[in-house]
Amino acid sequence: MMTVRCYLAPSPIEGLGVFCHDDLKAGDVVWRPEPTLDVRIPVSFVETAAPHVREFLERYSYPDFADPSMVVLESDEGRFMNHADEPNLDFTDQAMGVARWDIPAGTELTCHYSTFTIGVIEMQPPRHKVGLVAVA
Repeated sequence: MMTVRCYLAPSPIEGLGVFCHDDLKAGDVVWRPEPTLDVRIPVSFVETAAPHVREFLERYSYPDFADPSMVVLESDEGRFMNHADEPNLDFTDQAMGVARWDIPAGTELTCHYSTFTIGVIEMQPPRHKVGLVAVA
């Protein structure tokens, strides 16, 4: 769960991204697991879910490294965090995500997906139609 004020906005990386509301300092804790709000879901449920549910869970959940039979789905903005090869957040300690350097307010917060993935990182096509006009 995000431990700082943040918001969702269109991302130049892909679709929606998580942006910090306030300035962050190097070393600030920006994310921690929150068992009350971060839902653990059996992998067997994901594998047998309806296609649209499976697509959602495969995009927004990550493996529970403490229990490989489960995945974790965050309930807050954290699930919209985008990948960067040089992310501004460090998640190598799975108990927290910290700012790698000073991050000014309004900056998109990024992580490296390898810290939440087992095996190959598979990028998915955009899910959100940000900036598109709906046609009636």
